[in-house]
Amino acid sequence: MHPALYISKTGLGAQDTALTTISNNLANVSTIGFKKDSAVFQDLMYQVKREPGGLNSQDSQLPSGLQLGTGVRVEGTTKQFTQGSMEVTEQALDMAVSGRGFFQILLPDGTTSYTRDGQFQINSDGEVVTASGNRLEPSITIPNNASNITIGEDGIVSATILGETTAQQIGQINTVDFINPQGLKAIGNNLFRETEASGNPQTGTPGLSGFGEIKQGMLESSNVEVVEELVSMITTQRAYEMNSKVVSTADQMLQYITQNL
Repeated sequence: MHPALYISKTGLGAQDTALTTISNNLANVSTIGFKKDSAVFQDLMYQVKREPGGLNSQDSQLPSGLQLGTGVRVEGTTKQFTQGSMEVTEQALDMAVSGRGFFQILLPDGTTSYTRDGQFQINSDGEVVTASGNRLEPSITIPNNASNITIGEDGIVSATILGETTAQQIGQINTVDFINPQGLKAIGNNLFRETEASGNPQTGTPGLSGFGEIKQGMLESSNVEVVEELVSMITTQRAYEMNSKVVSTADQMLQYITQNL
């Protein structure tokens, strides 16, 4: 069988995976705190017919040798944690991290996950939770008679209690950062889990020691650039068509051989 058929097959599969990644980015263009993915390609092993630098004669060497590639594969996908644009909402519990850092979210199984999605609400117990009902960590409880909730850039949460004239501190929001955010595992619902690749979470105060500031009344939009993704989609489509053309050409060559030899 013609080797080009198998090589182009790997190209078709790789471009199909790249298109899947692009489609997921476009599907989440309006998802708050979403970070886009990009596919990482690697060439497969090579069949070395003649070693580079091998002796061609007693006094001469091969300058390049003969190496035949066997195709391509998608080695992985990488999250791009660039800052998304800020959207002003004027909602007291909407928050965005301007810079590095993640909010900590307590899951029902007792483990901690991490997010850039700052769309928070209050549950029946007055606790600050995500849209899925998962609690923000450290836990912050808003009193029933509280008004004028203020969240500082350093994460200090304060509110005015009914009957009092001065605001009282009712909590502190701490964010975490990772040495390699791209190593985080995406688990859906705008959440990530730590892995061996991401390293251990490093807790800090927003606005200090390299941690991003918290912006109240704002949300971080998806960092997906629609035009960039559309250009990538066109490039992927053309690459897919070229690999399909290779299959067609190899088939015609084989057809010629079977019909004329």
